[in-house]
Amino acid sequence: MKYQRSSALFEEAYKYIPGGVNSPVRAFKSVGGVPVFMKSANGAYLTDADDHTYIDYINSWGPAILGHTHPEVLEALKIQAEKGFSFGAPTELETEIAKFITENVPNIDQIRMVSSGTEACMSAVRLARGFTRRDKIVKFEGCYHGHSDSFLIKAGSGAATFGNPNSPGVTAGTAKDTLLARYNDFEQVQDLFRHNQGEIAAIIIEPVAGNMGCVLPENNFLQNLRKICDEYGTLLIFDEVMTGFRLAFGGAQELYNVKADLVTYGKVIGGGLPVGAFAGRNEIMDHLAPKGAVYQAGTLSGNPLAMRAGLKTLQLIKNDEKFFTNLSKTTETLDFEIGKILNEKGIAHKINRKGSMMSVFFHINRVSNFDEAQQANHSLFNNFFHQMLTNGIYLPPSGYETYFISDAIKEKEIDMTLEAVRKFQYS
Repeated sequence: MKYQRSSALFEEAYKYIPGGVNSPVRAFKSVGGVPVFMKSANGAYLTDADDHTYIDYINSWGPAILGHTHPEVLEALKIQAEKGFSFGAPTELETEIAKFITENVPNIDQIRMVSSGTEACMSAVRLARGFTRRDKIVKFEGCYHGHSDSFLIKAGSGAATFGNPNSPGVTAGTAKDTLLARYNDFEQVQDLFRHNQGEIAAIIIEPVAGNMGCVLPENNFLQNLRKICDEYGTLLIFDEVMTGFRLAFGGAQELYNVKADLVTYGKVIGGGLPVGAFAGRNEIMDHLAPKGAVYQAGTLSGNPLAMRAGLKTLQLIKNDEKFFTNLSKTTETLDFEIGKILNEKGIAHKINRKGSMMSVFFHINRVSNFDEAQQANHSLFNNFFHQMLTNGIYLPPSGYETYFISDAIKEKEIDMTLEAVRKFQYS
């Protein structure tokens, strides 16, 4: 494929936007080459500036769970756009979506809307600190909770992609309140609690990690975190920006039957528009301003366009009893068939999958933490990425990212994807 228009657009963007992109992973720095500039999307497909079409396995990094420009979501947006884009005042829509979510998701009484997953996570941590009157948090190596300073300590996602997990600009004072443990290593968590008794406000975790590739909790890891939080009076925060409304309607809380004290959301909850949220029990959420003393605010929080798109998306998911079953079956088929082809080619690999999230690691062993994800053959992944791209399959441009499967992926798209994998030349 030739990318003349994308190359020209990237060259122009580079003059006016740092690195030519507004989010680092989009620059293709990890995989090499010129980033593909997209101009339209529909269903399972993206079309780039050079008129190449791709089956999309990024889906805007998760939000487009129904596929792109779903007609009912599009119609809902058109209706709302005619009424107004943003009011800076309360709307009935905000209450409608809040009621819908709290009535259908376990263990949350109230929800506060924000404009991004980063805002959701940083606000949840501030609330946890205000509620417990403690300063320290525990996070896990390779987990990414947005670009707030507290979280950019051995983070995953773009921070891992660029080989710079501890971002310049994060002060030592901030870093000292972020305690690190290895994902799936409960003994390390126990050690942190023993050495910081009465100081830990919260554990924050991606219940299924998606920013070191897709990595699953093992050996009752989430259940054990719940127990130790109860023992020490610490809050458990599930970062469900990726997993919320994707693994199940109630997210990882429902899937693993583990109750978090606070939950953060993003991606699917906005139907493709910028949105985030954090939620929890009344006794905790009541500490938020204006009712409580913990301050949080946002000009575009509860934006009516995002609320309308999000509510329609969630309603469509909830009204389809087989939605998550079908989505999981699609992902399971891709997992099995891609694995079969790679085995036939003699390529060492492991595929991690949960629900409609999956990653192909070019690694001889199962990946269960950040260290193991770093040991995968990323050079081989880069080769795989570019050959798949040439054959019309758009994968995440980093070995540390997760594939997000949409409901628009059907048998035709699966067959085309598998044909592209068969064409993969490995040497």
